[in-house]
Amino acid sequence: MAQQVTYDPIVPDASAFAGELARRLQKIYKSGFYEGLVNRILAMSAIRYPGWPVWTELDVMLITYGNSIRSQDELPLRSLYKFLSEKLSGVISCVHILPFFPFTSDDGFAVSDFMTVNPVLGSWDDIAAITNDFYLMTDLVINHVSSAHPWFKNYLQNISPGRDYFIHADKEADYSMVIRPRSTALFSRFKSSGGEKEIWTTFSSDQIDLNFSNPEVLIEIVRILIFYISKGARFIRLDAIAFLWKCSGTYCLHLDETHEIVKLLREVATYVRPGTVILTETNVPNKENWSYFGNGDEAHMVYQFSLPPLLLHAFYSGNAAFLNRWAREIPETPPDQTFLNYTASHDGIGIRPLEGLLPEAELHELIEAMSGLGGLISMRANKDGSLSPYEINITWFDAMKSKTTEPDNFHEARFTGSQAIMMSLRGIPAFYIHSLLATPNDQKGVENTGRARSINRKELDREELDRLLASGSPQKRIFEKLTGLLEIRRGYRAFHPAAAQHMLERGNAVFAFTRKHESSNQIIHCISNVTDQSITIESVVAENRKGYDLIAGEFIPASEQILLEPYQTRWIIERD
Repeated sequence: MAQQVTYDPIVPDASAFAGELARRLQKIYKSGFYEGLVNRILAMSAIRYPGWPVWTELDVMLITYGNSIRSQDELPLRSLYKFLSEKLSGVISCVHILPFFPFTSDDGFAVSDFMTVNPVLGSWDDIAAITNDFYLMTDLVINHVSSAHPWFKNYLQNISPGRDYFIHADKEADYSMVIRPRSTALFSRFKSSGGEKEIWTTFSSDQIDLNFSNPEVLIEIVRILIFYISKGARFIRLDAIAFLWKCSGTYCLHLDETHEIVKLLREVATYVRPGTVILTETNVPNKENWSYFGNGDEAHMVYQFSLPPLLLHAFYSGNAAFLNRWAREIPETPPDQTFLNYTASHDGIGIRPLEGLLPEAELHELIEAMSGLGGLISMRANKDGSLSPYEINITWFDAMKSKTTEPDNFHEARFTGSQAIMMSLRGIPAFYIHSLLATPNDQKGVENTGRARSINRKELDREELDRLLASGSPQKRIFEKLTGLLEIRRGYRAFHPAAAQHMLERGNAVFAFTRKHESSNQIIHCISNVTDQSITIESVVAENRKGYDLIAGEFIPASEQILLEPYQTRWIIERD
């Protein structure tokens, strides 16, 4: 792993930390706050660790399940580690291993034990082997637990710990405004020692929402957070965080208490190990998502959830107007906050992040087109009981196919062009393993599980994968192109997560912006054609300077127009 400067923020001493904890806890619990909460968190935070390095242009993330790579007679985490070491050493710096704990459903997101590695995948020793060579992102599945978790079993028996950890339906409460990410019921019925109960289940009847109005629940989550840090996790992803706090008569989404809990978790993480990154997972409309930066005091990093559907629309339609408009509104962030840029993940391509950004007619056409390419559409329940599209379930490779039945000569160019844009933007790029490996839709997986998201969660046989990457397959060509682009990217400070980004106006067929690293005065113009036609645009190179395309390996005179082939991306660095 490349040498980097150690993160060295102004970390408070124990007294100042205690003061910050008290301030946050008072905002969360108000009259329910008591001083003992501060002392308990202080005691849990007593062991502190050296700071992590500062993020740089060297940082690239891979998103994967622990069993995405399978080898015969070998535990999946060991197979994953071998693949990372053999194929991606020096290419990525961090691996996000999606929940690798014992679970009962939702491919890991119904956790039944937060402190144990699922023995089907491996052990903490296997996680440690990975953290020796790569940074680790771990999910803190904070909103809910499995119905098989000991806390919920205790709740049903009215014993501790767990007796007051969950939320039962209140006949006096108003749930009419609750925003839902699913079409399933908000409450699920369970038999308990006190009779039948209706329990809050935002995502499924096997995912039981925690009751954070009980301070004991927050204490438990802080303990888990610190445990993950002790196990070498540099990045902590707060899953489904927006739904955390519940209050009668509200949307139960993005409530003030939720934001304060994120801020408190950031305080704890920074105190225990400076440079630990808190990432919020909030698949919601654009500005709601960005709100998790707070006033520079909340999440260190947020996903660019609007990027995948806008990028998909731009390449499908050949029109970057809506992508350009969105990009012009991306807020500036301080050096210790940034974006996680991606095109695909283990979930589908979210629809809600398009709200207010794409006209309904354009969205409808896009959804129809993705259905025609084998994609599936997942729905959510609205406040009036109606259903709306929630996400498009499709692999990015198949989403980049042609919308016509004619031979598609640009499938690979369209795919790699979209990835080049993603990795050019301000922030840290993240590749889902099935995008990096150009995996097609797994229709058989959907048939086997009955779940739409299985279309993009295939388990890959290592021997078969090695054959693909050694042959003349599209997977080999795309993998080599993407890793080649990453190799170029890591050599330039203008791609630092904090380097400035300024949009360029070159028409709706082009997505163009400039990245500038101030201290090195390095300038790179990132220009992409989102159409299947060759076009020329006005030069972006300043007068009296030379341009050099880092990808094509050719000079671009300042006086000449720039030719862009179909779906071509150019990274043009300015030189004296």
